[in-house]
Amino acid sequence: MTISSPVLYFPATMNAPNIAIVGATGAVGIEILRVLERQNFPVGSLKLLASARSAGKTLAFKGKACKVEELTAASFKGVDIAFFSAGAARSREFAPAARAAGAVVIDNSSAFRMDPKVPLVVPEVNAQDLARHEGLIANPNCTAAVLATAVWPIHLAAGIRKIVVSTYQAASGAGAQAMQELEDQVRDYAAGKEVTRNVFPHQIAFNVFSHDTKVAGNGYNEEENKVIEEMRKMFHMPHLAVVPTCIRVPVLRAHSESIALELEKPLSPEEARGILALAPGVKLVDDAAKNHFPMPIEASGDLDVHVGRIRRDLSNPNGLVLFVAGDQLLKGAAWNAVQIAEELAKPKALAAE
Repeated sequence: MTISSPVLYFPATMNAPNIAIVGATGAVGIEILRVLERQNFPVGSLKLLASARSAGKTLAFKGKACKVEELTAASFKGVDIAFFSAGAARSREFAPAARAAGAVVIDNSSAFRMDPKVPLVVPEVNAQDLARHEGLIANPNCTAAVLATAVWPIHLAAGIRKIVVSTYQAASGAGAQAMQELEDQVRDYAAGKEVTRNVFPHQIAFNVFSHDTKVAGNGYNEEENKVIEEMRKMFHMPHLAVVPTCIRVPVLRAHSESIALELEKPLSPEEARGILALAPGVKLVDDAAKNHFPMPIEASGDLDVHVGRIRRDLSNPNGLVLFVAGDQLLKGAAWNAVQIAEELAKPKALAAE
């Protein structure tokens, strides 16, 4: 994993914040805990919160065993930052209690993303939106987070008119049980056993299928509509043309995306490579001679979004095509959430609150 040098983001005069992680035993909650440790994020006290069935379990943090507590409305006394990763229903139920207790909520669910009063933030794209938070900040959909990180530097250079994106989404996007289902199905298939499914509507091993969310009246499923709406909100472009097709693939971890951009003005592949090589949160993986481009197996565990296969759209003089891969559990969820907390702790963010 690419880890930046540890940085203390809090002023020396300020105590380390007290942290709570809601959904601590889930795939994203565990990753938040790991990222906090790896980034040496200053943590005062730590509360690990989950459902009653998970209460009493322990998770390791900085060499110590931390006990998981049952999530209740009274769990947030003394908490400064509460990471929520337990689904939209839990966020709607308990985020008000966390805010009432004085905590800033960083929510990984879809519950508040499109609320006009709630900032929806990828720090590399729109960190300035954090200045207007009212104790609640939304983390974007994982697919939108990876997409936004990859194309924002291009937008700054040449302006984006339209995004056509086809996604190759890993099992990790559906949580720990979905990842386990993929592993179990592969083992059963290899052993000649009947393949069973409990999480996904279709067999995920050795198969691809349209993203497992309900198709809306406009013909796009929920995942695709999230990408459209969230990209428009983060880019502050309410009429940005976004055409997504979201597909589930038999990859354990890290989403990939094929992206075709229509720009305001021409941008050569060479110029795009130069821009992306310097862009925050991006790793350029674009070696045509070795046919080495972004792959989920290499993006897994990396904080950066891998970007490559950069080429002209031969049908459009203002077109650019690229391929990206990003870890859904990190940049698509846990790492982005911790980045938001880091931004909040910087002096400029504190002055704006």
